Amino acid sequence: MNLLHLDSSALGAHSVTREITAAAVERWAADAAPVRIVRRDLDAAPLPHLSAATLAGGDAVAESAAVLDEFLAADVVVIGAPMYNFGVPSTLKAWLDRISVAGKTFRYTAEGPEGLVHGKTVVIAVAAGGAHAGQPTDFVEPYLRQLFGFLGVRDVHVVRADGVAMSAEHRREAIERAVAALPAPLRHAA
Repeated sequence: MNLLHLDSSALGAHSVTREITAAAVERWAADAAPVRIVRRDLDAAPLPHLSAATLAGGDAVAESAAVLDEFLAADVVVIGAPMYNFGVPSTLKAWLDRISVAGKTFRYTAEGPEGLVHGKTVVIAVAAGGAHAGQPTDFVEPYLRQLFGFLGVRDVHVVRADGVAMSAEHRREAIERAVAALPAPLRHAA
């Protein structure tokens, strides 16, 4: 099984989403051996934002192809998606732009758009300082569900740690709830 582990938090060792994604990866690795894990830290090694220059050629195009290949090769994708100013970090958005490729991960037909990515599990750890789950202020979970659904991914699991800035106790409890809510590993062909 191939597992792609993405972190996007700028908080390093203080990151809630990094703690949750590490627990998810550990759970999958322990249960679904053999597992090939590819890790991409989008804060430590950010992708350039999509622009005319990144589309023009050279190293940026090769890097975009490598990012897309990592995504397509993964059976399971574990993503840390903290809420920054009501949305995802720009580093995560840059990665999402690299995997949303017409003709590769989706296409337009006479009946409308069609996702081309099937048989993949996506686990998303969302963390927010305030209580945003199910509120109009949450643009993270709906956006990510829409994007992966558009690409054809139907097996999307979101675990949340909301209100982590309210108190140390609330933070600890939110992380514990999120880790407990992680999906059980599924058996994939190696």
